[in-house]
Amino acid sequence: MAHLRKPKSNNIIDSTKAVLKTYIKQNDHVIVALSGGIDSTVLLDLLNSLSNPLQFTLSAVHVDHGISQNARQWSKFCCNFCRTLNIPITITHLKISKVPGGSLEATARTARYQVFNRLRADYVVLGQHRDDQAETLFLQLLRGAGTRGLAAMPVVRKQDSYQAPRILRPLLDVSRSHIMQYAKEKKLNWVNDESNENTAFDRNFLRHEIFPRLEKRYPDYPKTFLRTSQHLAEASHLLDELAELDNRKCMLNGKLQIERLRELSIPRTKNLLRYTFSRQGINQPSTKKMTDIIQQLFTAGTDAKLHIPFGNAEFRCFKGAVYILARKAIPDNGLLFIWRGEKQLVLNQLNGSIKFTFKKNSGIDFEKLNKDPVTIRLRSGGEHFRPNCKRPRRKLKSLLQEALIPPWDRSALPLLFSGEQLTWVPGIGIECEFQVSPGKTGLVPTWEPD
Repeated sequence: MAHLRKPKSNNIIDSTKAVLKTYIKQNDHVIVALSGGIDSTVLLDLLNSLSNPLQFTLSAVHVDHGISQNARQWSKFCCNFCRTLNIPITITHLKISKVPGGSLEATARTARYQVFNRLRADYVVLGQHRDDQAETLFLQLLRGAGTRGLAAMPVVRKQDSYQAPRILRPLLDVSRSHIMQYAKEKKLNWVNDESNENTAFDRNFLRHEIFPRLEKRYPDYPKTFLRTSQHLAEASHLLDELAELDNRKCMLNGKLQIERLRELSIPRTKNLLRYTFSRQGINQPSTKKMTDIIQQLFTAGTDAKLHIPFGNAEFRCFKGAVYILARKAIPDNGLLFIWRGEKQLVLNQLNGSIKFTFKKNSGIDFEKLNKDPVTIRLRSGGEHFRPNCKRPRRKLKSLLQEALIPPWDRSALPLLFSGEQLTWVPGIGIECEFQVSPGKTGLVPTWEPD
């Protein structure tokens, strides 16, 4: 049987301290994600003992998913535990419900990480350990994941948002039995989530039905699995480096070019696209969908207008360039927004906002603009526009085409009107008769998509 030798708590302290010293700097703010379970309870106790020697600020966050009937007691336990340690804690209440085609586990995890993403700190620290890593690797194998997925959980990971704290897992090389031993030696209390016994969940099925049998034959399997995931993490890193080299080769004006992609082998093209999806925070397409994307990409003409939706994203091509976009609902053509002088007008239906500033010798003549109600609308067709006073009025459709604005953006472009007169078009300019005279200060609108 595994772990016959009694572990010592100072082994966990030394291991955790080594990880923290690698990543955490003096005066960093560290937030422990405290569920109230044994893993996060031990983690908070460990970091509390190390916060003074390593000189970092420590606090905690507890996410109440609103799933269990015992959630209120767990929140109360976490508050009381933090009070005994004199550690500040934030409680966030959510209401999680299962989405069609998804699991409750995955939905709760996504919501939890959205909370972490909004926190203001240097690190959010999680209590996942070596046995959790083994379970994650096994689950990814069963899902047919690639090297990125099989690399499982990294010790440190950057979240999607630029300002979000990094995720840190200092216990990944610590076994569940060592954590249990530490909790007993320190006489810690913790809560037990009843859902952890429900083998209807894949992770619990592996934990209770598969891994105990595996441990009898291969006692060190968690350590071996950890080593495997580390090897795969290295392989994934090398593939990312290759993708970055290919990205530089295939990029022009900030967009991947179809003709340059076709110079790569199919595996390298797939690797580059997966890398791009990952960097943009877009869910990876299935193997079948990726094959479909590659096939269409390699066989379509240069001017082909490909449109391939998948998951929360869509793959488009325009003028030989590749666009990988978050999927958005098609806006109602009858949308109308009224501008009443706000510095920023948020247009949620168009996934963006217009900012208004004043600038000398530039922009719209404010007095002319305000002679009639100022509104923002979408194209209805047939509009004419004259942004260049030295040239005749032209069809807006032609101007948008010449500006190489993709078709899907044209239909959701906010147009500024004074009464019924089209005054400003993002990416095109200001109507000639509304342009401010030299020496005067004008209103400058700026369209900022999300």
